[in-house]
Amino acid sequence: MSLKVIIDPGHGGTDPGASGNNIIEKNMTLDISKTMYDEFKKLGIPVYMTRDTDETLSPTERINRVKKYISSGDDVVVLSNHINAGGSDS
Repeated sequence: MSLKVIIDPGHGGTDPGASGNNIIEKNMTLDISKTMYDEFKKLGIPVYMTRDTDETLSPTERINRVKKYISSGDDVVVLSNHINAGGSDS
């Protein structure tokens, strides 16, 4: 069995996700995902990303990109990156 990893950088394109303190979620999740991708590659693990640019993906497109890399079996790990935001004192 050969493990495969699919990385899904959350949000993107017209969906910026959370923002605050000059941080925009879609940009940070893409940067984090690219770093993860590079590290998995160094380890020789087959790795794919649902997006590697700032593009808008509908939920259906996102799922279809994940399915594209899934074969039958239980050898796939899907990592979806998101950055939560808070701003309330309560």
